[in-house]
Amino acid sequence: MSIYLISTMTIHDPATYRRYTALTPPTVKRHGGRFLTRGDEVVTLEGEPFKERMVIMEFPDREHVEAWLRDPEYVAAAQYRFAASTGRIIIQEGRPNTEDPEPLV
Repeated sequence: MSIYLISTMTIHDPATYRRYTALTPPTVKRHGGRFLTRGDEVVTLEGEPFKERMVIMEFPDREHVEAWLRDPEYVAAAQYRFAASTGRIIIQEGRPNTEDPEPLV
C-alpha cells in the first residue's frame, strides 16, 4: 500500500531553499517516490488560512520513505532546507478500501 509524505514549511530564504529543490527530484525518484504536488497553490476552504508551502509525495511504502531520508545525497541537500525554512514532514499510509471506507474510522 502506498504511503503519502506531506511536508509543510515556511521559507525565510528563498534563494537557499531553491538550492534544496534543485537537488531533491533525483533522490525522490531513486527511492520509488513521486511528487503529487510541489509548492502548488493551496486553497483554504475552512479554518485558518494556510500560508505555508506544501509538498505531497507518494512512495511505495514506509521503508522507501525512510531510505530516502537516509540517502547521503538527500541528507546533504536537506541542509539547504534546514537553513532556509522551518516546517514539518508527516507520513500517512493509504487505505486499500477507498470505494466503501469503514464508516467508524
